[in-house]
Formats: sequence, C-alpha cells, structure tokens
Amino acid sequence: MSAIIRKIVTVVEETQMEMGRQVSPPTRRAAAIAVIENPFAGQYVEDLSPLIAIGEELGELLSKRAVAALGIDGAKAQSYGKAAAVGENGELEHAAAILHPKMGAPVRKVLSKGAALIPSSKKRSGPGTTLDIPLGHKDAAFVRSHFDGMEVQINDAPRANEIMVAVAVTDSGRPLPRVGGLTVAEIKGEDGLR
Repeated sequence: MSAIIRKIVTVVEETQMEMGRQVSPPTRRAAAIAVIENPFAGQYVEDLSPLIAIGEELGELLSKRAVAALGIDGAKAQSYGKAAAVGENGELEHAAAILHPKMGAPVRKVLSKGAALIPSSKKRSGPGTTLDIPLGHKDAAFVRSHFDGMEVQINDAPRANEIMVAVAVTDSGRPLPRVGGLTVAEIKGEDGLR
C-alpha cells in the first residue's frame, strides 16, 4: 500500500539573530510534512504492516524534501527528528506504525549516516494542530548543542481521517549554544551516543 497524499508542505527556518547577537553562520532547519489518508481511520485493525510500509516510503520522500529545502548534501545534515499527528478517527498506534519500525532506515540513507536514535513524538489532534518535532544530533545523542525542536503547523490538517507526518533536518545545532557537553568536534559516531 502506498500513501495517499493530500498535500506536502516544506518549511525552512533560518535564525540570523538571537538575543541581539548575530548568529554566524545562521542556523537552519527544515521540515517536510505529508498529510496522508489514514487507511484504518475509524476501525481497529490488528495488522498495521501497511502503515509500516507507508512509514518507509515517507521516510525517504520527506527526508529528501527537507534536505533539498536546506540546499545541502544529505551527509552535511547534523540533526534529525520525526513526528506524526493522527486525526480524531485514528489511534496513536497508527502514528507509531508509521514512525518506528521502518521509517529510520531510509532517512539515514538519505543523510549518509545516523547512528543515533531519531527523536520522535506523536499525538491525536485536529486541523491546525501544532506538531513539535524533537531534534537531536544524527550521530551522537549526547551532543547537547543539538537538543532542540521545530514547531510546524498546517491550518487544515490533520482532518479526522488523516495523518500528518513530518521529518525535520538541520545544518547546525541551536543558535549560540553554551550549556557544555560533548561537542560536534568530539563525536566518534560509533554507538549513537558519543
């Protein structure tokens, strides 16, 4: 089963100034969001494998769109995250089926690596909901400068029988990070933590 996509929205956020200080180079993050039909809306289905396959499909599509929006090679991406919101006739397990079993592998392929878990969030909500996409460094979860999030919203999604699915990538960490911890220069990228 392929995703039946109603719309795709891509958002790029560039921060050039923070607390009156210039951010140089600017921090940039992009999210690609797909609004899809929920094939299991309004019903309990034991086998969610069609949604798992849709997650794999959207992992590739959305990560490619987000990287393209930043105008960088996928290997240059530093952080990533994913999120989904099911409409009122769906269940949280529908979002989990899309986000967890198979979405990560195609995202990592587009980004040429990704040893760390991809941070995620899911919820049930209605049109105009805010989707908070958690972000973390793709190769080392302990890089505090990359503990972040990106907020996205589509005014008419998700409708009752839809799922809104997002993948976000960045070319940097937070603007002006200074809370210590492992730095990007210290990353080994072997265990997903350091």
